[in-house]
Amino acid sequence: MTKRFHRFIWQFIIGFGFLSGLWTAIGINPESILITSLVSAISKLSSDPAIRIFFVFLPIIILIISVIGAYRNGRVPVLIAVFVAYLAGLVILLSALLGLTFLFVAIVIAYYSTKYRRR
Repeated sequence: MTKRFHRFIWQFIIGFGFLSGLWTAIGINPESILITSLVSAISKLSSDPAIRIFFVFLPIIILIISVIGAYRNGRVPVLIAVFVAYLAGLVILLSALLGLTFLFVAIVIAYYSTKYRRR
């Protein structure tokens, strides 16, 4: 249970929520940079429009899969925890104390929602 919880916290709360908020606050989207690089590399190999359409919808597909994964692990409370972690990433540059408080609240929400979900 603890290994699964630690993996869940790192994957969804820290990765999906907090880092997404932090990247938004900084103004960089690493996912779009990576996808743009892949599109330019693949377009040199093949000029098929279907491949370009796939890469247009890829961020939406990744987002949907991430939200479904978070929902399956703890239902609505975990989605709230991910949103609070996203807010923590957004405000961490403005106020470290407020950002860390939001992050702590998100981890506590995730902990209790996954704890009671697994019973």
